[in-house]
Amino acid sequence: METKIVLLVILLVIGALQGITYGIILWRTNTIHKIANRFLATILFFFSYRLLAETLYFFGLGRYDTWYYFLLEFNWIYGTLIYFFALSYINPNFRLRRKDWIHFLPVIIEVIWSFFIKAQNFYWDGTRESLTWLGYWGYVIWMHFPTMYVIGGALIVFYGSKAIRVLKNPPEIPGYRLIEKNIVWIRRVVWALVIFSVLFTLFTIIHYFFFDYAFNFFGYPIFVTMAVITYWLGIEGFSRRNTIAFKTIEVPSEKEMEQLRGIAEKINQKMQEERLFKNQELTVGLLSEAIETKSYLVTKTFTVVFKKKFTDYVNELRFEELKFLLSKPENEKFTLLSLAFEAGFNSKASFNRTVTRLTGKSPKHLKNS
Repeated sequence: METKIVLLVILLVIGALQGITYGIILWRTNTIHKIANRFLATILFFFSYRLLAETLYFFGLGRYDTWYYFLLEFNWIYGTLIYFFALSYINPNFRLRRKDWIHFLPVIIEVIWSFFIKAQNFYWDGTRESLTWLGYWGYVIWMHFPTMYVIGGALIVFYGSKAIRVLKNPPEIPGYRLIEKNIVWIRRVVWALVIFSVLFTLFTIIHYFFFDYAFNFFGYPIFVTMAVITYWLGIEGFSRRNTIAFKTIEVPSEKEMEQLRGIAEKINQKMQEERLFKNQELTVGLLSEAIETKSYLVTKTFTVVFKKKFTDYVNELRFEELKFLLSKPENEKFTLLSLAFEAGFNSKASFNRTVTRLTGKSPKHLKNS
């Protein structure tokens, strides 16, 4: 065996063993993210399985021998696992419901179909007539075309995009508040897996159309990358296995909620009638005095009813006021920043942050639009 092949085999085996080791640790980690850790562990197990299967090929095993019938394909499970990993991490009450199992249907189809195709070797005598129409063309499409990889890549992109949307707009869970900074690594994991899948699929298509699967060295970078990703995923999961993405919050009683809703109504009314948000020195204390309510209740109202910080609430009103000022022709002679201060913003930095957060663009576009 060539030196480069030996090194490759060693790398694949190390990646697989690391994946299995970290997967076992994650599976046994008992925290609020227990289910999410197990989904990540399952991803690691399947990555390790794929690396070990590829290692067997280098030793001449798994190609039309006994191993061939046991090394089934599981390319269509990754997308589902990625999605449920992200979903369960941001929902401490997550449980797989009966209707959720439909998302595992693709991999069930893949396993059954893979076994059916491999079983054609029991009937093959070297002639096309020895196989049924479905067996023959199924074998051709499955084994000679990059069908399974293209579908697998599409599933990962589809479910990865669903996971990214869920992470951007996480569900509100009573009694819990998401700690945004603690889920950044989840986004990183999802994006890494989606990008790797796209590259894997693209390389496979190129390998098929331009090299007719004849360039053996072409697949090496892919499996080296898979080994590295397996190792990295294990490190990411292991180092954050005890990181909690939520903090518990008090759930108000119905009577208290009614009180807080009343305070919220008073705040909205006061802001609109007296335009308190235009006061650059406005604080929670000043607002509390204006509506004759204790400060801690006002703060709690923003947390529970408005579900945002006091500064975000006020700056959003200032932004709406700024848009109103910009709509007036007589204000065209004024700079954007001067109008922002007129709307109540007390600094350029605060103004820039608010516009970027609300529009996703820099403040420059406001004047133009």
